[in-house]
Amino acid sequence: MDRDFVERRDDDGFYLAGSRVPLACVVREFHNGQSPEAIRWAFPTLSLEQVYGAITFYLGHKDEVDNDIAAREHVEDAFSETHPVPSELKEKLETMERRYEEVEA
Repeated sequence: MDRDFVERRDDDGFYLAGSRVPLACVVREFHNGQSPEAIRWAFPTLSLEQVYGAITFYLGHKDEVDNDIAAREHVEDAFSETHPVPSELKEKLETMERRYEEVEA
């Protein structure tokens, strides 16, 4: 029996069906070389079947999903320009990112 793993929510883009996880998040991890198991670990509310289904959907609808992701990123970039991150928070985030990269290396 076939199952729908991805749904389009009005003007809000693609989401994994029955969840609050945007397809863009799974695609980003997939593009970064993460395995479906690692993606599942990063999003514990998803099943491994949902992750594989999302990747399969993406590969079958690549142009449409990539266009949707680009539009979402454009909106996010515009928001970031008008709402900059406070410098002390930005510094803390960069420190955490460096620590994470050291642990991963």
